[in-house]
Amino acid sequence: MVQHRTMLNVADNTGVKQLMVIQIYGGSKRKSGRLGALLGCVVKKVLPNTTYKKGDKVKAVLVRTKKEFKRRDGTYIRFSENAAVIIEDAKTKPPIGTRIFGPIAYEIRDLGYAKIASLANHVV
Repeated sequence: MVQHRTMLNVADNTGVKQLMVIQIYGGSKRKSGRLGALLGCVVKKVLPNTTYKKGDKVKAVLVRTKKEFKRRDGTYIRFSENAAVIIEDAKTKPPIGTRIFGPIAYEIRDLGYAKIASLANHVV
C-alpha cells in the first residue's frame, strides 16, 4: 500500500532507479494504492545516458508492495520492497521497458497488464 510521496524502486530496464508517487488514479481523492494500482510519479534517480531525467513525470503500475495483500484463496503475499513498472499509456497499458526484474504477483495479469506478467522472470 503506497501513499503520496512514497518512494518506489523501478522493476524494469528503462534506466530509472527511483520514483516518487504524486498521484494515485482510480477515484477522486484516493489516498492509497494497492497492488496493480495506476500511479502518477516523478523521476527521482536515473542512470546516466537514459531517455528520462530527474523531474520527468511518468505513469507506473505498482507490482510489489511491502504491505501484505490478501488473495481470493485466503492466503497473503508480501514483498521486501515497493516497486513499480513504468508504462506508456493508461489505456493500452504497454510497459516501456523490455525486461522486468524480480518477482511480481499473478494478480497483475488479471488486472489487464498481461504484457508485464509475460516479461517478468518470476510470477508468484
